[in-house]
Amino acid sequence: MRVMVFAQAGDSGELGEEPTPEQLEAFAAMDRFTEELVAAGVFVAAAGLKNDATAKRLVLDGRGGAVVLDGPFSESKEVVVGFSIWKVKDMDEALAWAKRSPMPGHMEIRPFFEAEDLAAFLTPEELADAQREGDRGKLGVA
Repeated sequence: MRVMVFAQAGDSGELGEEPTPEQLEAFAAMDRFTEELVAAGVFVAAAGLKNDATAKRLVLDGRGGAVVLDGPFSESKEVVVGFSIWKVKDMDEALAWAKRSPMPGHMEIRPFFEAEDLAAFLTPEELADAQREGDRGKLGVA
């Protein structure tokens, strides 16, 4: 199974313009942790995100209209600051890896939909095609 791990700022806040020595030390620890994920064959992808002062939030009405909100946002501890994609055997393995993370803050782990999860909505041919295409499936099963 594949999961996306969202890292939230938590009480430590977001990275500003110039990282502090403590933040640089935390980044080095996270790099070592990522190397462990790679060595174990768990790591698929990851990226950090710029702070929410550069972000936009949209409130969509479902009819083509939207209200756009400019960052920074008031609840910065809930702002996603980065993500990782891991390939694990199950949620227990994802939790075990997440508990080893050296970064302070909050994490959320969410499984991806896989082709099998969507079987009830697909014809047998579409399901077979999606399974053949694997991680690049046309059903948003990236």
